[in-house]
This record gives sequence, structure tokens and C-alpha cells, in this order.
Amino acid sequence: MAYKITINDHIYELDLEGEMPLLWVLRDVLGMAGTKFGCGRGLCGACTVLIDGAPTRSCITTLDSIGTSVVVTIEGIHKIPSGQRIQDAWLALDVSQCGYCQSGQIVSATALLNEKSKPTESDIDDGMGGNICRCGTYQRIRNAILLAAAG
Repeated sequence: MAYKITINDHIYELDLEGEMPLLWVLRDVLGMAGTKFGCGRGLCGACTVLIDGAPTRSCITTLDSIGTSVVVTIEGIHKIPSGQRIQDAWLALDVSQCGYCQSGQIVSATALLNEKSKPTESDIDDGMGGNICRCGTYQRIRNAILLAAAG
């Protein structure tokens, strides 16, 4: 079936099965490899993208469920002012270790700052819940979000 979706300010016309997960559309069809596969069940956060500004697990979001919504991936997050601040803070504080979860973490942190420009540590815990970092960089992630919020 034919679908027209907006991703990172670009309209894509795709002839794909509607039940195909957005994650595989991004990675396998469009070559946007920044969004990662983690658990395939929407539990780890590695595949997080923004859909109409809301952090969404792309591994469990089907192509046919997107409709006219706007998708932003890690490749386009810098176009959002809070996303650019988050990325700058991530680099300034050398947040990532292995880096695998970081695209999902950055996307979720951007959504958090869009919702709460001056989040508390409790807000950060709530907003970043479900984003798993096997390297345990949670304190650096929290510090980067606080730095981005201050900037």
C-alpha cells in the first residue's frame, strides 16, 4: 500500500506493508541507521523517535498508524532547539560510553525539555523512565539534561 510520511522535514512516499514497524522503515528502507533496535517490544527505549513531539517506540509503531503525523529521528533532532542543546550537553559531558542507547536517550531528553524547560531531577527520572543504558551512564545523562535546561 502507498503511504506518505513526513520524517525530519522530508516527505517520503513509500509502497510498503502497513504493519511494517517504523523502525524497519527508517533503518532498512530509508537508511536512517541512527535509531537502534534494542528489545523489539518497546521496553528499552533504543528505538525512540518523536511522533508529533511525543517520544514513541518505533519498534512497535506500525507504518499504517502514523497517518499525517510528523516523525523526527536522531538524524533530525538538531533542528529542534532543545535537541541541539541536548546534543551539545551530551558532548560537553562525554555522556556516552558504548553509545548504543544514546539516540533514544537524546530523543527522549529532547521531548522532556520540550515539555518541561526546567525539569527537576524527579521530572528527569519520570521523563527518561524506560530508557535503559546498559553502561549505567544515568548520572551523566541527568547532568546533561540539567546542563541543556540551563543553557
